[in-house]
Amino acid sequence: MMRQQTELKKSLNVSGVVFLGLAWMTPMIFFTVYGVAFEAADSLLAGAYVIAFLAIFFTAYSYSRMVKVYPISGSAYTYTKKAINPKMGFLVGWALLLDYIFSPIIACLTFGLFLNAQFPSVPVYVWIILLNLILALVNIIGIKSVARVSGFSVIFQIIFIILFCVFVAKDIVVGGDGMALFSLNPFYSSGFSVSSIFSGAALICFCFLGFDAVTTMAEETVNPRKTIPKAIFIIVCIAAVLYISIAYLTKVAYPSFMFENLDTASFELVQMVGGNLLSSLFTTVLIVAIFTQGVSSVTSVTRFLFALGRESILPNKVFGYLHPKFKTPVANIIFVTVISFFSIVINLETAVTFVSFGALTAFTFVNVSVIAHYYVRNKKRSLKETFLYLIFPLVGACFIGWLLTLLEKQTLLIGAGWIVFGFVYIGSRTSLVRKTDSDLREGKVAIENRLYKNRVT
Repeated sequence: MMRQQTELKKSLNVSGVVFLGLAWMTPMIFFTVYGVAFEAADSLLAGAYVIAFLAIFFTAYSYSRMVKVYPISGSAYTYTKKAINPKMGFLVGWALLLDYIFSPIIACLTFGLFLNAQFPSVPVYVWIILLNLILALVNIIGIKSVARVSGFSVIFQIIFIILFCVFVAKDIVVGGDGMALFSLNPFYSSGFSVSSIFSGAALICFCFLGFDAVTTMAEETVNPRKTIPKAIFIIVCIAAVLYISIAYLTKVAYPSFMFENLDTASFELVQMVGGNLLSSLFTTVLIVAIFTQGVSSVTSVTRFLFALGRESILPNKVFGYLHPKFKTPVANIIFVTVISFFSIVINLETAVTFVSFGALTAFTFVNVSVIAHYYVRNKKRSLKETFLYLIFPLVGACFIGWLLTLLEKQTLLIGAGWIVFGFVYIGSRTSLVRKTDSDLREGKVAIENRLYKNRVT
């Protein structure tokens, strides 16, 4: 009976996992962070996306290796804990919690902002509250409904992006000739700063987040050792093609494009490309995309909290509980819904930087976990294995670790403070668990003594 209560239902195949990952990633996120990323990369977005893709590709490889060994919920937390050290695993999971917790907040905040722009008479907080309640309901019903909703959203997003690229390519051809489509200007220009491109890459790694989140679905996936790795690479490659294509074409077509408002830069771009018709379609698709990104991000964070609760890192009775009918972590969903109400008062840029800090920290340690598990512990050290289990993940760890240092100092300081708080928490939690275990042992001994005395009497 207890066994049934702690098992998640397996119902996802490759396409379901890919759609969930892409929905969590939200291909339209390119437009959401366009202005901030454009400024950070000094307008060379295509180059920044190529660098971000290379960094993510190494990490995606490491995730695919680790999920084969540990096909269970928990993601980077589980991999670091199993391969390196339980306390280190907790600290990585604690950092990753910033990524997972703030992702639904970003979805709710952007949803409220965009709808408020369309309907100014309705306050932002009304849309935030409404979305939060809907996200909770959909996630409580179950993972299959989430995958179904995600599939439609991803298809609409990809269709819009293709349509947008066709509009931009038309402007390039009409304004010049067919050869104008081929240029190196989107990747570098005279007087460009290498540090700016890499700083932009550090920020827009956020746009690839989603491939890692699908590892939290391992216990709800059919044959996860094969399905999850395949889905990871499909997700990363689709995202890279979409992002780099948009960045490349827009830079070639509009090399001198400037925007008036950082937050609405994408609206200005779409308006210039396709006028009112395309911008109206853009708003509709973007709102749907944000909604499904919120659904998927709530799914991911609640499964991660479930993994922590099941292992009593967090209180088991609350975070390790599954609803007997829906087989979903209802308490976690309610908890995340309450936390997401902070989107009413938080700043979007702050939320994005927290997500980036948590994700890049986790990515670094997943790469290190591959080395610890395969190369160090299991001594896979042939020439081929040295390349696969030492050099490849080491490059990924160094690459991601370097991008992490390029985040703003304030973000790094707050992130470090969060990890210190986690260190204190795990210390107190460990002491509590030890005390509880000691009390249980003493109680067991006392019961056995009483039973022995009764038998003797």
